[in-house]
Amino acid sequence: MKRLIILSFATFLSCASTGNTSQKSSDMQTKTEIIASESQGGADQAGFKIIKNESELQKAMQGNSVRLIVEGSNTEPAKTTKFPKDKKVVLYNLGMFRSGDHRIATIKSVSVKDNVLYVEVPYVEQGEMQIQVISNPYIIFTVPSTYNFTSVELKSSK
Repeated sequence: MKRLIILSFATFLSCASTGNTSQKSSDMQTKTEIIASESQGGADQAGFKIIKNESELQKAMQGNSVRLIVEGSNTEPAKTTKFPKDKKVVLYNLGMFRSGDHRIATIKSVSVKDNVLYVEVPYVEQGEMQIQVISNPYIIFTVPSTYNFTSVELKSSK
């Protein structure tokens, strides 16, 4: 079963719209990068936000990560990620799921058309038996800084 999520949250955006109706990255592997992706730690409602600076990125990384600290264990400091200067950083919450693992491990492609950011991810085949746990997956990823959009559409493809 394919799942299509369309979100439009102009209140989170600070991007100005240009007259471009279609934008696509030609060398996707160097233009898009997953900074973080987890099956737990996101918001209950699906939505996205453009992260504007290093401070917001670090806050999102700390606020969206789940860490279990066992008493007496040796805890290492969290890995810090530097804010990319030549890219936009997008925090995308997938919302709440009641079963299965909905973590995004790969982005196949991204493009913008008519102010919609299209994010293509691999389709994950779900078997008959699934883990029954509430999850709130999220992903933090980069797109080219020239991309201007007011909504995000996640597409699954084989």
